Order: sequence, then C-alpha cells, then structure tokens
Amino acid sequence: MSVIYLLLTLSILVALIFFIAFIVSVKNGQYDDSYTPSVRMLFDDELVKDETKKS
Repeated sequence: MSVIYLLLTLSILVALIFFIAFIVSVKNGQYDDSYTPSVRMLFDDELVKDETKKS
C-alpha cells in the first residue's frame, strides 16, 4: 500500500514540474508565432481570388 502512496506522490510531483515548465516557456515567448504573419501577406491574394470565385 505504501508503494501506491509513493507512486501517487511522484506522479503529482512530475506533473507539477511539467506544468511549471510549460508556464515558464509560455511567459518566455516560446510559443509565439513570429513566422506566420510575415508569410500570410504572401498568400492574401490567393485567398481573395478564391473568395471571389465562390461568390
């Protein structure tokens, strides 16, 4: 029974470590997308042409 308590404690500890690492990476801008906005302007014309063909 003590093994279950040990594993439960370790799993919660590992989950907290990953959650803290995720929060730190979000605050540091790890998931900011700086590439897509610069490329989106290259494909704007194609999107406008497709919309005019549909209507």
